[in-house]
Amino acid sequence: MQELTLLLKKSFGFDSFRPLQDEVIRRVIDKKDSLALMPTGGGKSICYQLPALYLPGTAIVVSPLIALMKDQVNGLTLNGIPAATLNSMMTEDARRQLRRQCVEGKYKLLYMSPETLMNELEGLLSRMDVSLVAIDEAHCVSRWGHDFRPEYAQLSAVKEHFPGLPVVALTATADKITRLDIIDKLKLDDPQIFISSFDRPNLSLTVRRGLDKKEKLTAIVNFIRRRKGQSGILYCMKRADAEALAARLRAGSIRAAAYHAGLPAAERERAQDDFINDRIEVVCATIAFGMGIDKSNVRWIIHYNMPGSIENYYQEIGRAGRDGLDSDTLLFYSLADLVLLRRFAEESGQNDVNMEKLDRMQRYCETDICRRRILLNYFGEEAEHDCGNCDVCRNPPQRFDGSILVQKALSAILRTDERVGMNMLIDILRASGRAELRQLGYDKLKTYGAGRDLPFNIWKEYLYQMLQLGYAEIDYANARTLKVTPLGRKVLFGEAGAMLTVYREAEQPRPAKKEKTERGVRQPIRIVEAGSPEETLMDSLRQLRLRIAQKEGVPAYIIFSDDALHEMAHKKPLTPEAFATIRGVGDVKLQRYGAVFVALICHVLKA
Repeated sequence: MQELTLLLKKSFGFDSFRPLQDEVIRRVIDKKDSLALMPTGGGKSICYQLPALYLPGTAIVVSPLIALMKDQVNGLTLNGIPAATLNSMMTEDARRQLRRQCVEGKYKLLYMSPETLMNELEGLLSRMDVSLVAIDEAHCVSRWGHDFRPEYAQLSAVKEHFPGLPVVALTATADKITRLDIIDKLKLDDPQIFISSFDRPNLSLTVRRGLDKKEKLTAIVNFIRRRKGQSGILYCMKRADAEALAARLRAGSIRAAAYHAGLPAAERERAQDDFINDRIEVVCATIAFGMGIDKSNVRWIIHYNMPGSIENYYQEIGRAGRDGLDSDTLLFYSLADLVLLRRFAEESGQNDVNMEKLDRMQRYCETDICRRRILLNYFGEEAEHDCGNCDVCRNPPQRFDGSILVQKALSAILRTDERVGMNMLIDILRASGRAELRQLGYDKLKTYGAGRDLPFNIWKEYLYQMLQLGYAEIDYANARTLKVTPLGRKVLFGEAGAMLTVYREAEQPRPAKKEKTERGVRQPIRIVEAGSPEETLMDSLRQLRLRIAQKEGVPAYIIFSDDALHEMAHKKPLTPEAFATIRGVGDVKLQRYGAVFVALICHVLKA
């Protein structure tokens, strides 16, 4: 392993392997099959990129999206590693030239989609010296996975065509049934399964529920303004929501763009390119966005709607903080989302499985225990302690005897013959004067006005708790009306008590002042005094990184990650030798960028 460790430092600038990387790499070098499960940002790519450098020949990497392949190739090229992608967007002349270079052994890694691989299996690949095959996003193979793609299911042909070739399948999310299906569909030969920790302690986890559209928009704007200049993704279930939110954010001087499959290809490509190159801060997108980028400095993820499964949720929040720095996630949960997702699940070809996955996601959103422990438990990993970095841990619930409050609500439900939904119930309890309520005679009920002492939003929160605790349930087949459960009847008739969690108003930060910004203009590096010398240096390093990225036409994070810049600001290397010790500084990047970064650090420290 000493030779491999030296190669890791020389090529990628890392002094040591992350957990399980060395074991997977040894397995590949020994020409044995593997399935590696590592969280997003956990270093999956090194597991095949390093063996590709070490072994003779060319590694074939199967990837689902052209943008993801392009990102990987850009990063490898900047590290001095010969890599290329063969894809359908290239001209035939370019494809012909690339095939010739591949046969000549000019590249150590060749990226292609599953469709391209199948088309080239009998032709190009049979003429190449192939060292290994890596199948990224391997959960796409399985119908049980959350991103099933039929073309992935054909990849078993790789083992048939190259029976002695090592195949490594990699994914960030796969439960037990999906793992077994991946092995079966790919026909992996006695593979070893490597499961890294799914814990991402740098990600904060927050869920807010019951907010209407206006409240959600206010919360989103405040959230983004508190993170000025940081990159983030706002996931939506509907295309219309993605476009509307992007427009509202732009109206508030937040640089944002929409991304979904219904937009013209050129518009989608522009949005993604602007995001990758930090020309915009926010992408409002459907789940079609994200898998195709390797952007390491995404600092936050917002879910405008609840995802349909914990796998989807974990995959999407995993796109934040890939560089290991602190990042935030926020999920909005509502009954309307749940109803729509239940309909999707019922109409799917795997009703039972999808409904179960949705139920697990719902329980995650409604829980009052550590959210990280729920996530880790879902993927078969136990956590002995609460994380301290989710909304539940940051604000441990204070409980009170809410029996009388629950009795008021349940009594009102029964007095309407269980024909009302949540909003109407709250209007009855608060003695609303709305016409529909009076027309139905609900203003004559004994419970009319019994809860007028509590605001609407607090009643909504407590009703959600009653649902979670099993005192009431929603009849989804009957206009989402509320029903009292047997347990609820025990509370209503005094046979059991009801402990509720004290409602706490969510903190609303002050909106930041709007500032004018210039897009696409190369600004000279200005030393801006910040709160500390380290912050001042960090700002100057970011400016230099951006100027180099603009000059070379690549995303800034490919030059150096935020993590590398933070280490530079902390260590303040003043010589090329000291700069070489920074994480992510390999031989090629030391030669290309070392002198200019060291010069900037010296200049800032003298200023």
